Amino acid sequence: MSLHENDHESEGADGLRARLVRVGVELVNAEGVQALSLREIARRTGVSHGAPRRHFPTHLDLLSAIARQGFAELAARVAEEDPEEAPARERIEVLARVYLDYAGTRRGMYELMFRHDLLESGRLGLRETSLPLFAHLAGLVGRVRPGADPALLAGALWANLHGIAQLWHWGSLRLATGGDDPGPFLTAALDAHLGPAEPTP
Repeated sequence: MSLHENDHESEGADGLRARLVRVGVELVNAEGVQALSLREIARRTGVSHGAPRRHFPTHLDLLSAIARQGFAELAARVAEEDPEEAPARERIEVLARVYLDYAGTRRGMYELMFRHDLLESGRLGLRETSLPLFAHLAGLVGRVRPGADPALLAGALWANLHGIAQLWHWGSLRLATGGDDPGPFLTAALDAHLGPAEPTP
């Protein structure tokens, strides 16, 4: 064990655990999901390649901890941009734009957050991470469409946003429609699920 590693491990379990997650977040944002090996995270943290397993028993545990940071960052962005005094439909549009922007600017993290093996493993703790944001969306949807099932409509809208984000990233929407702006797709999705926006007086 190197002196450098001793220095890091003297931080204590919680300190090193946080460093491993922070390095993983930086790595996925810079180089994508494919760069997130235990060995590379350990190397960049300055510890032996076996050190992460003392804090994260499996690779999925570490990836899940990194992905939870993504959900927390997305929720923080939504909270920061949310015009709380605005009508519910306007707030949904802001939330949707933040979501699409996050998907585009944090591509590696976004892909990690929705990896099926993490979601199926139960390690992500979705109840504590993504579900509060979904509940916020559903609450707003319920105010726009009070007679409908807000969870069902919010789920359909979320699926639509996720599809826009993925298809735009892959270039499929541009190829199919010739458009160079995802904004009209967002407007169409909101109109389809929530009804057309009220005209501005």
